Amino acid sequence: MGRFDRLPKVTKNFLNGLPEVTKNLLIVNCLVFFATFALDISNSGIDLNEWLGLHYWKGSDFHFYQFFTYMFMHSDFSHLFFNMFSLFMLGHLVEMSLGSKFFLLFYLITGVGAGFCQELAWTWDLRGFEAEILRILNADPSLSEGLMVAPGNVVYSVDALNEWRTQEFYNRFITVGASGSVFGLLAAIAMLYPNLPMYLMFIPIPIKAKYMMIGYGLMELFLGVKDFQGDNVAHFAHLGGALFGVLLILLWRNSMKRNRQY
Repeated sequence: MGRFDRLPKVTKNFLNGLPEVTKNLLIVNCLVFFATFALDISNSGIDLNEWLGLHYWKGSDFHFYQFFTYMFMHSDFSHLFFNMFSLFMLGHLVEMSLGSKFFLLFYLITGVGAGFCQELAWTWDLRGFEAEILRILNADPSLSEGLMVAPGNVVYSVDALNEWRTQEFYNRFITVGASGSVFGLLAAIAMLYPNLPMYLMFIPIPIKAKYMMIGYGLMELFLGVKDFQGDNVAHFAHLGGALFGVLLILLWRNSMKRNRQY
């Protein structure tokens, strides 16, 4: 049997026994959310989600630092609650298995990787819109009046075309949340403790971690490809977080094996 057949011990006082990085990540996420909420209700005109959320790379509001900041932003309380509940349940186990330093790197890298994958997904989705706009305008620039283009399930009007010309259209695309890192943690659990029984919220049926990860992955892939109208979830960010999580665990395992050989 492998190194991770037994779960690390957890102190009886679980709240006080949370590992430092997991505890601090929970605190920082909550503080940022309540700061965003306070600024919103105070009518300050400052929207931290707009500043710190991850924008599409072609938009004028995009900045590279957003790859790091977006994972600490959340759109509403339910978004925050479910991500922090998942971090609370999964983070302590992964941190105690990998160590605090590597866990922090793991959390940040999976979040950045998730953001990168979401940028790729946006680029792929918008290729049809951009190509069609350019094709029509190159054929006859006068056709821009009243122009309607429908890539996927979305219809864009001449207003969207005018926004596109000034990059305002691209600024509509923004993602926030720790979900990418959370999916990275789920992937880590599935690899480190594949037979660990896990439960979906409100469903008291145990599911092995490896099957939970496979099921979630297939669901996210299906929903991401279908791109149902009204679905504003960043499914490919979730998949990206899981993918980077798998790669990091594989690298970490290889590093541990090499260290044991010396």
